[in-house]
Amino acid sequence: MDMTKILIAEDERDIRDLVGFSLRFGGFDVVQAANGQEAVERAQVELPDLILMDVRMPRMTGYEACRQLKSIPAVRDIPVVFLSAKGQETEIQQGIEVGAEEYILKPFAPDELARQVQAVLDRVARRKAQSKA
Repeated sequence: MDMTKILIAEDERDIRDLVGFSLRFGGFDVVQAANGQEAVERAQVELPDLILMDVRMPRMTGYEACRQLKSIPAVRDIPVVFLSAKGQETEIQQGIEVGAEEYILKPFAPDELARQVQAVLDRVARRKAQSKA
């Protein structure tokens, strides 16, 4: 069984490292991107199982990156989860509209993060299984 691969897109290195460490500790394989544009490029090369993306990034916001990813057939079905410090309803709504699977608010507890990511993966897997049935 291959390790589940998570792509993290986060422009702040400290947060990116914390997220990466938390997920590796939780048993995931982690690849990192420093901005939205890089996330779109890396996703197509790495084909991760899930993309964890900050909303506010230079060069391309998380929303913009998500919109682009959803328009590319090879990566369209990869679930996107947004990390956001702002829990405003409008922002969450916007994320859902561009195709996000879930929203995780910063700050988060590291062990909680791995658990939330796993919960999203399980939900997506169940949905896939149901659509095949």
